[in-house]
Amino acid sequence: MSNGTVRANIKEGMKVGIVLKEDQRTGKITLGVVKRILTNSSTHPHGIKVQLTNGQVGRVKEIY
Repeated sequence: MSNGTVRANIKEGMKVGIVLKEDQRTGKITLGVVKRILTNSSTHPHGIKVQLTNGQVGRVKEIY
């Protein structure tokens, strides 16, 4: 598992663990495959925001 706060580490089609907006309090991880990267900056302290193939949007916490 590598760092989800660096945009260069994340590519479309990768399997990742994200935290959805509604799960930020609990930190519950949702697994999925990256459809597109939504964060434009090269890094983000809370994780790069992505959209999964199922349409869910959240910040990357784990990369598999």
